[in-house]
Amino acid sequence: MTSEELHKEFEEAVERVNSYENLFPADFLLRLYAYYKKATQNSEPPSSRRSIINAFKANALFQARGLTEDQAKEHYVALVKEYFKY
Repeated sequence: MTSEELHKEFEEAVERVNSYENLFPADFLLRLYAYYKKATQNSEPPSSRRSIINAFKANALFQARGLTEDQAKEHYVALVKEYFKY
């Protein structure tokens, strides 16, 4: 898969998540958050008003360290496909 094809698939997965109206499990959201931040090269620190949420987000980012932008996109897409398979 080319980088352009991967980016298109990633954008479609992001749109699917954003348009979903039900609640996602917290662990799923944290993994999506980390992969999205890595995929978009967003280095802004977590900015929730609640410190516990920031801690969970920081931990998710820590676990995703070392991933390249394309790897993060691949993980994001795979996670979304797996979730919506059910």
